[in-house]
Formats: sequence, structure tokens, C-alpha cells
Amino acid sequence: MAESATSGPPEDGGDQSVGDLVSLALRDLTRLIRCELDLAKLELRADARRMGLAGALMGISGFAGCLVMVMLSFALAYGLITLGIWPWAAFLIVAGAWVLLAVVAMLVVARKMRRMSGLRRTRATVQDDLALLRREEGPAVPAVAES
Repeated sequence: MAESATSGPPEDGGDQSVGDLVSLALRDLTRLIRCELDLAKLELRADARRMGLAGALMGISGFAGCLVMVMLSFALAYGLITLGIWPWAAFLIVAGAWVLLAVVAMLVVARKMRRMSGLRRTRATVQDDLALLRREEGPAVPAVAES
């Protein structure tokens, strides 16, 4: 038999059938996709480690911030008491301020959530891609209008 022992394409490239060329192209495309996926996995793993550390530090800072706000609330209440306000009224004023802040924050978030549209652009591009892939038989090259 006159087949070559190597698995690569012949030197001149003219001895291969269209099926062989398509097979080689698909193999190369598969290899490219696998390499891209491996690269993405490596990058995601590295980013996940960094994000884990950042999340832990964010949790610590959030907890410390909550403690600071509790201490400042007590300081404000006792400051109001020194101004001559009854203790129960001073603590009620501070609690009311916190309730007011929570309500305002909730209203702002509700307004922002109503304006969210999801993945509108991504959905549109995916639908365009699917429409392109489902396109019925037509010319491979768009027809050029003659002048």
C-alpha cells in the first residue's frame, strides 16, 4: 500500500479528499475548543481563589462595620440622654432613624430592581446566532446588487 506512515497531511495537500480535509478541520477545531476550555478553567480557578479571599475579607469588614454602627448608635442615644431627653425616648429616636434608613434603602432597591431587564443584549445576540444557524438553504455568499 502507498499510504504514508505519518498521521499528518501529505506534503503536497492534493492527495486528500474533501472528507479527509473536513475531518482534519473538525479535529483541529475540537482541539482548539478543548484548549480554550482548559485555559478558561485555569483562569477561573485562579480567580476563584482570589474571590474567596476577597469575600472573606469583605465579611470581616462587614462584621466590623456592624459592630461600629451598634457602638455609634449607643453613643448617639447616650448623647441624646445627656441633652436631657428621657433614656427610652433617646433609644427610640435612634431606632427610628435606623428604621427610616432601612425603608429608604428598600425603596431605592425596589426602584432599581424594577428597571432591571435581565440579559437583554445577550438574549438578543444568542437569538441572532440561532437564527443564523437555522437559516434555510441559500447562497453561501450574499448576492451583490448589480448597478
